[in-house]
Amino acid sequence: MVLHPHEIPVDESLVRSLVADQLPQWAGLPLSPAGAGTDNTMYRLGDELLVRVPRTAGNALAVRKEQEWLPRLAPLLPLPVPAVVHAGAPTDAFPLAWSVHRWIDGEVAGPGTVRDWAAFGTDLAAFVRELHRADLLDAVRAEGLDWYRGGSPRPCDEWVGGCLADCRRLVGAELDVDALEAVWRAGLALPGPDGPHGWLHGDLKPSNLLVRDGGLHAVIDFGGLSVGFPDAEHAALWDLPPAARLAYREALELDDVTWARARAWAVAVAVGGIPYYWDVLPAFVAECRARLRAVLADLAGTG
Repeated sequence: MVLHPHEIPVDESLVRSLVADQLPQWAGLPLSPAGAGTDNTMYRLGDELLVRVPRTAGNALAVRKEQEWLPRLAPLLPLPVPAVVHAGAPTDAFPLAWSVHRWIDGEVAGPGTVRDWAAFGTDLAAFVRELHRADLLDAVRAEGLDWYRGGSPRPCDEWVGGCLADCRRLVGAELDVDALEAVWRAGLALPGPDGPHGWLHGDLKPSNLLVRDGGLHAVIDFGGLSVGFPDAEHAALWDLPPAARLAYREALELDDVTWARARAWAVAVAVGGIPYYWDVLPAFVAECRARLRAVLADLAGTG
């Protein structure tokens, strides 16, 4: 399914041709769909490899970012992250960069896979702590590492306001959009983030957190990797149950101001996703709606 303007269609035949052309030693391995996100389409290659193909030219920039930085960051982190084993070159058939990663066994974090949500939140906090403390390796907030989620929320106010208006029309009957806007406005009114920049994953939603034996095992999809302030990093915690969210906050000792800014970012990202994907990806829209319900429940003291 096409999700974005100027998206380049990808199917099994194309991926097989890329592998045959650039990795002939693996051309005979079985190839099967392994899921599709909003930015990339994935195919499992044999038992040990994953082909990761971007949807758009912008997504290809994120692929190159993973290729450059993940090999250097992986030794600094306490959990497995994707290992790039081949940096695919553009071709006439597919004019963008693409990757082959080492396959990581695990299941997406969810009610059927996580044994103890409080322990999960604590373990996720431990990973985030080490990521944010990791040596910047001379990286700066520029040249692809300056994603908006690592900066001040104020430059985002115009598009967030437009998305809130769209959400009133689309989901206003089920969600208190006025209350959600108040969360966003309260975040904007707080002092801006300060302190040193650090590495940020950028999108710690459950589908990027792999579970094995009931616990957090690996963190994947570093397409949103950036350098900046950490507030928006915590926004995805409203995708997890309250027990995980509380344990995460306590483990990182996040103060009320930081948490309020994180909650504002949670609203911003979710209200942005609803109108953009409304007609093309209902499952993602459902995730955004669930996050906003969690924010509202948190405010009401019921979540």
